[in-house]
Amino acid sequence: MSYVDEVLERVIAQNPAQPEFHQAAKEVLESLRPVIEANEAEYRRDALLERLTTPERQLLFRVPWVDDKGQVHVNNGYRVQFNSAIGPYKGGLRFHPSVNLSIIKFLGFEQVFKNSLTGLPIGGGKGGADFDPKGRSDREVMAFCQSFMQELYRHIGADTDVPAGDIGVGGREIGYLYGTYKRITGLYEGVLTGKGLTYGGSLARTQATGYGLVYFAEEMLRANGTSLKDKTVAVSGAGNVAIYAIEKAQQLGAKPVTCTDSNGWIYDPDGIDVALLKEVKEVKRARLTEYAAQKPGAVYHEGKGVWTTKCDVAMPCATQNELNLDDAKALKANGCMAVCEGANMPTTLEATQYIQANGMLFSPGKASNAGGVATSALEMSQNSERLSWTFEEVDVKLQSIMANIFRSADAAAKKYGMDGNYVAGANIAGFLKVAEAMKAQGIV
Repeated sequence: MSYVDEVLERVIAQNPAQPEFHQAAKEVLESLRPVIEANEAEYRRDALLERLTTPERQLLFRVPWVDDKGQVHVNNGYRVQFNSAIGPYKGGLRFHPSVNLSIIKFLGFEQVFKNSLTGLPIGGGKGGADFDPKGRSDREVMAFCQSFMQELYRHIGADTDVPAGDIGVGGREIGYLYGTYKRITGLYEGVLTGKGLTYGGSLARTQATGYGLVYFAEEMLRANGTSLKDKTVAVSGAGNVAIYAIEKAQQLGAKPVTCTDSNGWIYDPDGIDVALLKEVKEVKRARLTEYAAQKPGAVYHEGKGVWTTKCDVAMPCATQNELNLDDAKALKANGCMAVCEGANMPTTLEATQYIQANGMLFSPGKASNAGGVATSALEMSQNSERLSWTFEEVDVKLQSIMANIFRSADAAAKKYGMDGNYVAGANIAGFLKVAEAMKAQGIV
């Protein structure tokens, strides 16, 4: 049995009932086969893959809090510190009812390679809780965040582990978390990113993941003889990633025509009105039915179906495994030429394989949605230097980072005889840097 197959069996055996983590490990290790087989004796001797797929630390803790009616609730809190070979752990916190250890481990494992690809000195980690901030008052959210940080604070620090936001954790939550950390520790340091601009946050952080996705997509399309200009784009999601991917795609001459939330989706043949979308989702925190009510010509659809839209480029920006094999077939039938992931692993493995086998371009989230964590690392740099860069300075650095990520993935794919396979290219490029650092630091 090959070393890859041995390790995959081990991952499944030692992490039962964790399908999301199994999926991530399989996707990464399968694409690394050429590299691993070329170095199998050395990697096997050093148990490199076993160490790579085993988190350095897994934290599970209870989070008790009191709602506005005086009722006590208890949620599960998580932090998985996966790999620190190239820098302090870095990765978001997700507050959502679906959060469990499997999802946090899959996200943390992906984060290792994503962070490596940025070229910045940051390791991989992820965390969160099965708490749902939707429908909760500001006081309830604050109570939860304060309780969550009362445990988490002892495991993080500016040079140890620097969490950020993710699904359910935006500027409000980061503010409450940071205030609690500062009060407990007495330290005013860059221990969280995604902070408000008045207390150490970075300009362009809100836009970074969406903008970075579009910058990567443009690089990929250009390398294949075309561009986003005049392309019709289908986007899922209506959070920061989707909103700012839509905004930047429009700036580059594309026409995004869809967005989604947990209830349904919008099709706007004239192109999504970004100002109205921001008003509905960022200001009113309303459902997309409100968008349709205010925009003539826009059609609201209940449930799923966004990937049946005729488009040139698809950008899944909502959540994991939202684009399945049937969706991929529908996109192909409707003439879609590229799928660019904005969320973390939003495309199932079967759908990814179908897309690649049928001549469509595909950019994996660990590469194309790395703009968020890259800008978080830029925020860390600003905090360390007690500086604040302009929006334009950050945006220029972001563009450069995303272009370099594409070039690294492209070059790695070509080197190992998989030209155009950006999944393999991204995994290989990210892996090699981490592997070299792990080997240099000994068996730790």
